[in-house]
This record gives sequence, structure tokens and C-alpha cells, in this order.
Amino acid sequence: MTRIHLVLLWHMHQPQYRDPATYRYLLPWTRLHALKDYWGMVRLLEEFPGVHATFNMVPSLVAQLEEYASGDFDDPGLALALKPAEELEPEEKLALVERAFQVNRENLLARWPRYVELFRRFQAEGAEASAREFAARDWRDLQVLSQLAWMDEEYLARDPVVSELSRKGANFTEGEKAALRDKQLALLGRVLPEYRAAAGRGQVELSTTPFYHPILPLLCDTDVARIANPQTPLPQPPFRHPEDAREQLVRARRFHERVFGAPPAGLWPSEGSVSDQALELAAELGFRWFASDEGVLGRTLNLGFGRDATGVPAHAERLYAPLRVRRGRHEIVGLFRDHYLSDLIGFVYSRLDTVAAAEDLHRRIRALGERVRQSAPLTVSLILDGENAWEYYPANGRPFLREFYRRIAADTNIRALTASEAVAEAGEIPTVERIFPGSWINANFDIWMGHPEDVRAWELLGEARAFYAAAQKRRSEGQAGAPSDEQLAAAYEAVLAAEGSDWCWWYGPEHSTANDADFDALFRAHLTQVYLALGADAPEALAHPIKVRPAPAIRVVPSAPVTVEVDGRETSYFEWMGAGLYAAERRAGAMHGRSYFLEELHYGADERNFYLRVDPLPGALVRLDQCEFRFTLRGRTKARAADRTRTAPPVPREAPAAEGPQELRIIAEIERGVLLRLDVEKDGQKLTRPPVAAALDRIFELRISRELLPAGASESLWLNAAIWQGGLPMDLLPAEGFLEAQLHATPWP
Repeated sequence: MTRIHLVLLWHMHQPQYRDPATYRYLLPWTRLHALKDYWGMVRLLEEFPGVHATFNMVPSLVAQLEEYASGDFDDPGLALALKPAEELEPEEKLALVERAFQVNRENLLARWPRYVELFRRFQAEGAEASAREFAARDWRDLQVLSQLAWMDEEYLARDPVVSELSRKGANFTEGEKAALRDKQLALLGRVLPEYRAAAGRGQVELSTTPFYHPILPLLCDTDVARIANPQTPLPQPPFRHPEDAREQLVRARRFHERVFGAPPAGLWPSEGSVSDQALELAAELGFRWFASDEGVLGRTLNLGFGRDATGVPAHAERLYAPLRVRRGRHEIVGLFRDHYLSDLIGFVYSRLDTVAAAEDLHRRIRALGERVRQSAPLTVSLILDGENAWEYYPANGRPFLREFYRRIAADTNIRALTASEAVAEAGEIPTVERIFPGSWINANFDIWMGHPEDVRAWELLGEARAFYAAAQKRRSEGQAGAPSDEQLAAAYEAVLAAEGSDWCWWYGPEHSTANDADFDALFRAHLTQVYLALGADAPEALAHPIKVRPAPAIRVVPSAPVTVEVDGRETSYFEWMGAGLYAAERRAGAMHGRSYFLEELHYGADERNFYLRVDPLPGALVRLDQCEFRFTLRGRTKARAADRTRTAPPVPREAPAAEGPQELRIIAEIERGVLLRLDVEKDGQKLTRPPVAAALDRIFELRISRELLPAGASESLWLNAAIWQGGLPMDLLPAEGFLEAQLHATPWP
């Protein structure tokens, strides 16, 4: 077996959420992820001293962590969570109830029945009614639980104060609320020392990113986007400020050395985005390695890395090897992310059993060494977000990581190394003179330059940058009324902050969040600060939002019986009229890369049958080739059946069980868009000749005899539809787990 050098790079990043004018944090995500992820992710490695890893610490994040650790910060979200419940003003109650449920419902919120109860009331009554009707006890419980949900797993399990609050789960006091605040502050203060300690013992390497996380190639020249995609819309005039790109790198190196005691050897350029000009700047400034994605490597070498059925890529010997990029007198070594394996961690393994997921990842890594025979080691790089994925895992991903680290530590053919260690032990490294310009997403820059909203943002940035440059020129020429050095410094700081990639991440159709308006406002606030710092009024254009808010998912309850001809087509316009509908808003959240395949789920019934319909997204089955549709139906408990007023989706990871036979599972095997086989299981037992029919053409249609439905499903049931490939779940409707199909809403015969 070929030796494997495994490079684990966890990217830790949040944009600067502090308002540049008021110094108030507009969003709480740095604080909350510091509590839930940043400390625990590096602390966990102490249990596995033979496993080395690289943590990429973005300076804009670290600067906020320093401020939080000092205790001197203005975070309205925390202030709302701490204010005595009886003193909350109406507008504060509305803000609190709107923020408190922005948490993963399946794995975090559902831990506490009281949190679920409050959430269901919020869903049923709406934000304004909840803000009016919640009692003081409700507010205290919501305040504590909305903070407790973000506490580190070790604190929840072992800290005397936090674990007791978690166990109690309700009826909190003002004193307990204050105690939780103290624990938060203590944990915030432990984050950066933990990273310094891990780096000091040699187990962890700390790399960096340009200070405010900008897309360096686009700062150098926005026209570079046309190389990867000739159709990319571009701002006019182009944005060309390589001096800003250099400054973002210089500040990152200086800041990193101050905080962690040594300059960084490595660079994760924001979003893995590279170009010749950007890498030349990095190499000149002393960076010895960078990381990007296999898509960039493939375009650079003109190679493809398509996987076979076992996940082994073509040209694996080139993918799993460092590459030296020489630019003039300088050179820098690149490591390239295994896109497939990294995305399994980010988007797929959270849906599997913890042990099965860790075993599958370990097996896939070992398979590379078994299948790719060579004398040099294979350098396999797994690079992904180190914070956002874990809320989709049980127990914040800690059991999965422990199981995976344990397997890697015990495998003598795999060595988990830091990036610098892997480069040093790679042997002979081939050299190229050019790198293809692109990012880790599709080897292009379309996320940040592919939509009119993106272009508008770049044009507003360009105008603010030009205004700053004109003021700088007046100062250098000694003109009367020119701004001071202090004013110029403040304006330039705002320019650099506005150059961050996070603002355009949320513009365009690719990503959306409940905080879209906040991100939009924060970007425009940074630009506004450029003008204000220079003593000028901001342009009127900065008062108007750039982002167009997308519509949310659509849920429609059944209104009439349906009888369906099961042929895989919408036989007539009226065939599914009156059926229930779940239409997903298939947009990514903070993380990019989750592939979507399913768009709509329809359901309905007549007096004899229950019908299901799934609409795949265009081209989904072509992309998957071989796959399975899996449908799960569960009965409703008697207690739940009595409650017919709730319209909220289910919160628990598993739908509630019913008395009697509980679960019906249907698996349809698909190959190249053709239905090959249909298996039906009831309570784990495979049925022969079940009264079920299915068809696949443009849509997937399913007919199930009502006599086959789980017990307790006469009026409503819980269901979902999933698509699997290669033993892994690829997509699920609804995303939160199960849909409560309220069949009582239909006047069944």
C-alpha cells in the first residue's frame, strides 16, 4: 500500500460584524461559533497527539476573538439575552424572538423540550404575537436556551454550571442567566490561548488568509474572471488595485505574528482563489505554501479527476502531490483540496450514523493508497469550513471526529501531517510557471462576480475606492482642505473591510440566509464609512439595498382528494390539483457546495390509495446516473393526532413513533433515469408483492394502498423523500428531516 500523508485543514472564518461607525456587533456569529466550535475543535486534538492538523485563522475573525476575550465589546444579541425578562421592551422582545430560533432545529434546538415548545408557539403564532404573548418565564427560558444551545459539548457534558443548566432545561432564574454569561466570557477567553498551545507543542500549524478575506485575484484585476468564464459580467470600469491585495497580505502576516508569535508559513487564499498575480504577491512576502482546490489544479494541468465507482480519481498521482508555482524570482508550493472527500464531510456524513460515517471516510482514504501504487507518498488534502458543518451532526460532530481521528491514529499507513510537514516530506515536487485563475467553487469566480447584484457591489466599491484615492492625492499634493492622515487611515480601513468576499457571497442567487438584509446593510455601512471618514456625505445609492430577498419554501396542505395515474408524468393539469405540497427553496446557507437534486414533494390520497410525487431538479438524474429514491412514512402518535392546530414542521431528528406498525420504507433503484426495481419494507421486513406502484419519467410517482400505511396514519403522517448514491444520502425533502402531512385537512371519503 502506498503511504498516505493526510493534510487536514480546518478553515476558521467570520467576517467583521462590527459596525464601523458605532463599534456595535450587528450579528452574533463570531461569539456563538467561538463558544460552540473554535475552542473545542482544536482542544479535541489533545486526545490524539499523533494526529497533526492545520487550522487556518482568518485575521478578521481573530481580531473579533481578541475583542470578545477582553470582555470589552458591544454585542446587542448578548445584551438581549441577559436583560431581566420583566424589563424587556416590546421592540426588544420582537428582536429576541426573531433571533433566538436561528439555530439548527434538528440537533441543537431539539435537545431541550422547552426550547421546542417555545419554537412551536413561535411558528404557530408568528413573531409579533409571540412577542406580545410570551410571559416572563417564557422569556427567561428563551434567553437561556438560545445561549445554551451554542455552548461547547464539553461544557454541556462536564462544566458544573453549564451541564446543570442543560439538565434543568426550563424555569431558569435571573441568577442562572448571569452564571451562563460568566461561563461564556470564560470560554471566549480560552479560544486563542488554546491555539497558541497546540501550535507550541507542534501538533497544529496555524496558517492565515488575507486580512479581511478578499478574493485576491479580483482585487488585482476583476477582468481575470473572464479567463475562467468568458460570460462573466464585469464592473465598469474594472477594479484593479493590486496594492490593496498586497496590503491585505501584509496586514495578515503582521497581525498573525503578533497574535501567535511567529509569521505564518502558509496561506489559504480566501475561498482558495488564486491567480498568477496573487500568488506572486504571496511568494514575495514570504509565504511558502498555499492551498486551493482540485478544480484549479485540473485546469492548470489540463487534466480531469473524475472518480470511479469507489471514489478513486483519475490522474490520482497528480492530484495527490504538491505543485510548485514559480513566478519570476519567487516560488510557492501548492496543496490541492480533494473536493469529493472534503464535501462528504461537509455535506453528507452528517446524515449517517457516526461510526459508519467515520469508517466510510477512513476506508475511502485507505482505498487511495491501495489503488494508487507509487514510491512517493500520496498527499491527500481535506480542506473545509471548520465551523458551519458541525451543527448538522449529532453532538456538534464531536463523536464523528473522535471516531475518525481514532481510526487515523491507529492506521500505520496513514500519517496526519500539518501542511508544512507534508510539503517537507513530499519528495521531489514538480514545477509550473502559471496557475489557472479560479476558486474552490467551480474553478471560477462566479459566486463573487456572476450576477448583477455582484457587479453592482463591485461598482460601488470601485467608486468608494476612487473617492479615497482622490482624497489621498489631495493630501500628498498638500492641497488646502485635504483630509488628515488619521482620516485617510480610517477611510482606507473601511475600503479594505468592504473588499471582503463575504458581502458578494450573499449577493446573487447562490446563497441566502435570514440575515441577508444585515449582510447587505453591513457592506454598505463599510462603504459609507469611507466617505464619512473623509468628511463627505455618502452617495444616495448606498441607502438602497442591493440584495433581492428570495421567497422561502412553500408549504401547502391538501384541499381535495386526488386520484393519480401512476406514469411518471403530470398527465393533466388537474391530476395533482388539491394535493399537499412542499416546494424547497434550494439555496445554500453559509456553506457552499451542497448539491441539490430534489425540488418538490407532493402528496395526496383518495379513499383507497395514498400518492406521493417527487420532482427532481432539471438534469439531476443525469448527474447521478445510478441512484436510489428512498421514501419513509411514519404514523402519528395518538397524542399528536389530537392536536390539529399545529402547522410547524417536526423538530426531532426522528419522527415520533405510533402504536402498532410504525414505519413504511420504499426504495426505488434508478439507473440512467430508468426505474429498475422497487423494494418495500414495513417495520424492517421486506414485503413480497406489496400493493405499491411506481413510475419515473419527468417526475417520480408512487401509489400506496391505504391498508399498507403505518398505524396512526389515517389522518396525518410523517414522511420524507431522499435520493441516495453509492450508499450515501445526497439530498432530502424536507431538509429538516420529516414533513408532517396533515391528511385531516382533506375531506376524505
